[in-house]
Amino acid sequence: MSRFLRACRREPVDRTPVWFMRQAGRSQPEYRALRERYTLLEICARSDLVAEVTLRPVEQLGVDAAILFADITVPLLGMGVAFELHDGTGPRIHRPVRAQADVAALRPFEPEATIDALLGGVALVRRASPVPLIGFAGAPFTLGSYLIEGGPSREFLQTKAMMRGSPALWQALMERLTEATIAYLSRQVAAGVQAVQLFDSWVGCLSPADYRASVAPYMRRIFASLRPLGVPAIHFGTGTAGLLREMAEAGGDVIGVDWRVGLAEAWAQIGDRAIQGNLDPSALLGPSGVVRSQAAAVLAQAAGRAGHIFNLGHGVLPDTPQDHLHGLVEFVHNYRHEAAEVRA
Repeated sequence: MSRFLRACRREPVDRTPVWFMRQAGRSQPEYRALRERYTLLEICARSDLVAEVTLRPVEQLGVDAAILFADITVPLLGMGVAFELHDGTGPRIHRPVRAQADVAALRPFEPEATIDALLGGVALVRRASPVPLIGFAGAPFTLGSYLIEGGPSREFLQTKAMMRGSPALWQALMERLTEATIAYLSRQVAAGVQAVQLFDSWVGCLSPADYRASVAPYMRRIFASLRPLGVPAIHFGTGTAGLLREMAEAGGDVIGVDWRVGLAEAWAQIGDRAIQGNLDPSALLGPSGVVRSQAAAVLAQAAGRAGHIFNLGHGVLPDTPQDHLHGLVEFVHNYRHEAAEVRA
């Protein structure tokens, strides 16, 4: 079994496994060249391109896991949602969901119409990749916030207004998105992904009480549905230092954390779980010595505990030099040796 999968299960590993969110994409010159010819959704509609983009960081960086190249909005296509993706700003929903009729207009998720090419990419990656493949999906709250707000938001005012003021409408939308997420991830596992990650990118805007009442029940249902499939599940959000206890209770074999909380503090909240994180992505824009020192601080907090997967606290930034990413992978893999040299 790979060191990444062993770490997910809190088993001993020979070296700390490392991979990066958004390791495939905007920071890669080859990907930017590809985007001059294809939109993101056009890439997702071609199995060969999905595999090409997914595999490139494995070949170039030496990471311990690949993550399927896609966008968290892809399942919305299978629900009949019309939207556009704008580089740097995210999705723009043509018809935001604000009323019961809007929820009723959402189709049950139709995977065959939208993700056949993506699943074909899974098969291609599995044949070629020397490391495990992670599938992923956006969590219902994050997808729901896009649908309600009409796109990205800072304050999530419309989302919170529905959640608190129209609980029946909120429940109907969350149930639709929960079922779609379960179907989407189940299809990925059946196609061959060896772990999954749920991105609840914007749930950090909520209080613990709102999370427990309005988000946790749906997350529990998703993780309970995934458990019989036998693959590790990673539960990740940003700005969630105040929600980690609630997120761990909702489910996930691995809890992903951002840089706003120390690993020791996070572990105290999540208990007997593996943990993923948590270097600030902006550190990679600085000198290589700064990258190493900040990475060493993260690894020192992990203190060799079983179940640590090194990652960034969010995705790789577009201006990140590829040699910094490659150097960081080598540093993490050789941490014990280099740390000894520093002490000497």
